[in-house]
Amino acid sequence: QLVCEDVNVDRFYPVLYPKASRLILAFDEHVLSNHFKFGVIYQKLGQTSEEELFGTTEESPAFTEFLDVLGQRVQLRDFKGFRGGLDVTHGQTGSESIYCHFRDKEIMFHVSTKLPYTEGDAQQLQRKRHIGNDIVAVVFQDENTPFVPDMIASNFLHAFVVVQLEQGSDQGTLYKVSVTARDDVPFFGPPLPDPAVFRKGPEFQEFLLTKLINAEYACYKAEKFAKLEERTRAALLETLHEELQARSQAMLGLGPDDERPDNGAAAPGFFESFK
Repeated sequence: QLVCEDVNVDRFYPVLYPKASRLILAFDEHVLSNHFKFGVIYQKLGQTSEEELFGTTEESPAFTEFLDVLGQRVQLRDFKGFRGGLDVTHGQTGSESIYCHFRDKEIMFHVSTKLPYTEGDAQQLQRKRHIGNDIVAVVFQDENTPFVPDMIASNFLHAFVVVQLEQGSDQGTLYKVSVTARDDVPFFGPPLPDPAVFRKGPEFQEFLLTKLINAEYACYKAEKFAKLEERTRAALLETLHEELQARSQAMLGLGPDDERPDNGAAAPGFFESFK
């Protein structure tokens, strides 16, 4: 209790397993990931419903140019990087997508116009199945048109970064950026400048990708994800305790025969295979 007043256990037991620090580290880092997937929705002028957003099949030159800002076009078949749930074997999620390697992180984008379009399906479930299960999405607009998160029914989408092409600029391609998120998502940086207008280039790409990654981290603190994370962490902590206890007993020769160390080694446990 000198270290932490909240400790309410009567006694501590020593951990004798030599690889205990590795298991504890795996537990502590289970939420850290270098893989991200974000939705990209192309919103044409006047589109105000989910059916219209997911029903668009063509890409404007401005949207195509913007996709090049996000990352590089990759062929999905036999793609070896992070695939973000896309099919890289049978082509059932389209033939190409947008992918980026950014600061040791891999990002796969679920682009609405590149996911399969199904004739006769007003909801376009093939597209919504991926974008609706993302946590953060980019909305691109050729022209000024209203966007509100309620346009898309999703339990997962919590934050949107809206990028709008600035019309009539003689300074090259400019983008106006705005952000909208659910009420329980805390603020996330980097902050938008005033005015929030960016020139196309590496600096804009770095700002946008950083904003998307930080948005996902912030969304994890929203009530829905925070409760899920708390339950997951509690279950993993219980598993860690049981595994360390069993390993320590095995080191003392008190555990079952199949858990006792053989020449100083023990069979791999849950946390050693978890990551």
